[in-house]
Amino acid sequence: MRMWGWFLVLLALLTLLSTFVSFVLFWPLAILLFFLVLGSIKIVFEYQRGVLFTLGRYSGLINPGFNIIMPVIQRLAIVDLRVEVTEVPEQSPITKDNVSIGVDAVIYFRVRKDEAQNSIIKVQDYEYAISQLAQTTMRNIIGEMTLDEVLSNREEASKKIQLIVDKASDPWGIQVDAVELKHIELPELMKTVMAKAAEAERMKRAAIIKASGEALAAEVISKAAETLSGVEGGLNLRTLQELGGIASDPSNEVVFFLPLDNLRTTEGYGHKAKAVAK
Repeated sequence: MRMWGWFLVLLALLTLLSTFVSFVLFWPLAILLFFLVLGSIKIVFEYQRGVLFTLGRYSGLINPGFNIIMPVIQRLAIVDLRVEVTEVPEQSPITKDNVSIGVDAVIYFRVRKDEAQNSIIKVQDYEYAISQLAQTTMRNIIGEMTLDEVLSNREEASKKIQLIVDKASDPWGIQVDAVELKHIELPELMKTVMAKAAEAERMKRAAIIKASGEALAAEVISKAAETLSGVEGGLNLRTLQELGGIASDPSNEVVFFLPLDNLRTTEGYGHKAKAVAK
């Protein structure tokens, strides 16, 4: 009905012009009136909201669809409600333990549809304002953390930045959905030091594992020796088994020192033979 009302007003104006204005002036005025009416037609998409100003004053939000405004008197500002992605330029904050690092991030935010007017009225350029706010907040948050905390707790740092930026931009009608740290650049000297520290840590772990293995092996060997010593002839049997394993290769030359324990098997043999002969 609103659109048809405007067309009726247009026809009435054209009728008045044709009555009171000469034929020479009628067509120029009619063309001017046509373009004014054409400029008053505004289409707002589903992902947008229109902020209407009448004589410079805020008049309300315009919903998606076909809308007609009064030319010259009214102005419509279109606000996009979709999620926007803004890169936070690389910053060089100094951590709590006095290490200068390079950090950049990306921020996801959107305008709340019920407060779209605040993104126009309360801030001049909300995208630029969000970017600057995120840069300052990121420098402050990184400055409160040590290097190890920044490297191991990226999600925690990102969450802190998100909460602070979201709270600060709340009066602008902005909702910050997420902040993600993209890249953390360390100084070359620090990279070398960290590589040496990691290498030393791995060497320490390897030494501990090796020592643990030797301790376990010594314990097992000790139990095996105890078992062999508790069985008569067990040590001799073990010696013969090792000799058999070594002698399997013809190219090996074995020098074997006969243990005294091997001679114990012959003890008393002569005495027993003499007793049998008698």
